[in-house]
Amino acid sequence: MKKITNCRLCSACCPVEVNIEQGEITGAKRITPFEKTISCLKLVNVRKIIYSKQRLQKPLLREKLNEDFKEVSWQEVLSFIAYKMNKIKEEYGASSVALLRGMAADWGTSWDYAVRLMSAFGSPNAVGNGSVCFVAREMAHNYTYGAITIPQVKDSKCIIIWGKNDRNTLPQMAEAIIFAKERGAKLIVVDPVKTFFTEMADIWIRIKPAHDGLLAMAIINEIIKKRLYDRDFVDNYCIGFEALRDIASFYDAEKVAEQIWVDADLIKETAKIYATTKPACIIDGNGVDMQLNIFDATRAICILRAITGNIDIPGGDFIPQPIPIRNIQLKEKISDIKSVMYKYPLFEKFHPTWGLHGQSTLIDAIIDEDPYPVKMLLVQSANPAVTMMDSQRVKKALQKLECLVMIDMFLNKTSNYAHVILPASSCFEKTQINRAYIRNCFIMLQQKVIEPIGESKPDIEIIFELAKALGLKEYFPWDTVEDALDFQLEPTGLKVEDLKNNPQGIWYEKPRFKKFEQEGFKTPSKKVEIYSERLYESGFDPVPFMRGIHGQTISFEKEGYDFIGISGERVSCFTHTQFRHVDELRNIEREPFVDINLQDAQKLFLKEQDLVEITTPRGKVTMKIKISDVVPEGIVRIAWGWGEVDDKWNLNNLTDDLERNPVTCTPSGRSFYCKIKKLKF
Repeated sequence: MKKITNCRLCSACCPVEVNIEQGEITGAKRITPFEKTISCLKLVNVRKIIYSKQRLQKPLLREKLNEDFKEVSWQEVLSFIAYKMNKIKEEYGASSVALLRGMAADWGTSWDYAVRLMSAFGSPNAVGNGSVCFVAREMAHNYTYGAITIPQVKDSKCIIIWGKNDRNTLPQMAEAIIFAKERGAKLIVVDPVKTFFTEMADIWIRIKPAHDGLLAMAIINEIIKKRLYDRDFVDNYCIGFEALRDIASFYDAEKVAEQIWVDADLIKETAKIYATTKPACIIDGNGVDMQLNIFDATRAICILRAITGNIDIPGGDFIPQPIPIRNIQLKEKISDIKSVMYKYPLFEKFHPTWGLHGQSTLIDAIIDEDPYPVKMLLVQSANPAVTMMDSQRVKKALQKLECLVMIDMFLNKTSNYAHVILPASSCFEKTQINRAYIRNCFIMLQQKVIEPIGESKPDIEIIFELAKALGLKEYFPWDTVEDALDFQLEPTGLKVEDLKNNPQGIWYEKPRFKKFEQEGFKTPSKKVEIYSERLYESGFDPVPFMRGIHGQTISFEKEGYDFIGISGERVSCFTHTQFRHVDELRNIEREPFVDINLQDAQKLFLKEQDLVEITTPRGKVTMKIKISDVVPEGIVRIAWGWGEVDDKWNLNNLTDDLERNPVTCTPSGRSFYCKIKKLKF
């Protein structure tokens, strides 16, 4: 039997066809419209993941961290969690209980129910990881033209890939890039490291890490100076262009080139090709995230789209038409309660449903008890002991908690600090609607295709059960998850049954381009806000980099720290720290490496496979080296996610979490200065 659903083994949310025999998955493959396809190593090994002997199948409980876990019933473990939550609420207040959520459970409907639970309980502190992922970038899009855009790659004539490698992270986008390139599209890649796409690019801008904003401003200046901008669009649909013209003039290509390690002529050529080749689109990604200048850098990239008239046109960058599902988060119940993210009010409230994503502030609240002590934490589909910046500080926070509850498919390093572990079902064992299928015109159901393994439960069902145990059933009146989803879908006129009957998805409405001509943009002025009055009133630069770069661009810039360390690529066989226990995937990547340029290796008298120690003021890692031209001189790329296997390989032993972007709370986890020393085996 074959069934269609969404895969959620990573954040790509690919439609997949799953083979089922006798109630078990025997295989799965991506559904894609492109002839040239990219194989997913996780799907190839889907059985090894879903039926792993290490899957959690029963709830685990221990009252003290020095005790062993014991298997208990769901009733016992839910009663324990409810007792702990209510006890802490009574002693410290509901806000002292928080929830931290990772990407593995998705940001669609399942996020809504997690937030609803915390709101009903009385805590505003349902926290995601968006300060170091797309949500910080989304805020910059939102403040510029009202929504994060979707690049229309397949129909584009010029594509800029800016800090992204979809060959490993979003295969359908990668296939669209290949499709467009083969049909003559120009390809420009901005990336300090060599990737699959730099090899096929017409222009490769090998930029200095964390200097993307300066490059964007230099391109803007060149476009304005040469009068290559779309005057009709700028005159009719933008505000603040004159201010931009004045500020951009300080970022002339000749002045910026040396600072960002890029030849001035290459900046000028990029500006000309992008501005004169229509339609054009920009694919921005996590390479721009996790940097101290994320907000201004992304706003500058957004402005590039606007002044060239590439917004909301076929082949350009599309303004999405969200599926109108009901907001069920109950934030009105906690609207007057100060959250852990109170120092970042714009980021906290820029979107009606995203909520809190400054995850670093949660660690502040645990360690420094600011604005109050967080004493209990529910961690859903996350591994903060490895994935959050400055791991030693995070571990200190986890040790200080009175109670830590984990919801996950597998044990991980964070489990060492947990009192309770609840077994979660995989994406193939639950029904929900992914973010990818509510953010735009097309909606598709992630449909359960097999029964949950053991006593594992889908995330939303776990939330329902916790609500019952806490006496909050009135806020979760639905008998089934499908009933709840029907309630959310009611504004659309659709039901879960309709989506089941159309497993390949439904077009809720047809894409409409140039919506701004009738509707304007979803900003206060209804125009593209090159100059943002909201930012000015809050004390921030109303135009990107109006006062130059504030503070550091890269952590630990000091004497003796001679190399820039950057986090390694996200290899397609793993998702962040996940699945490294699967032998078939580990056979592809057995251990982590540090990539180093030949010239740098020679200066340090290093040879292939030598063991090195990399140090920052926060800590150290030890790994073997690979000598290659993947990185330029002065940069080392350090494999990421391997702290799940061994702490000596944890890249976040090196990163900083104290210096943060003042708008989005984003620390510099992507790049930092470091020292390298050869070790003896």
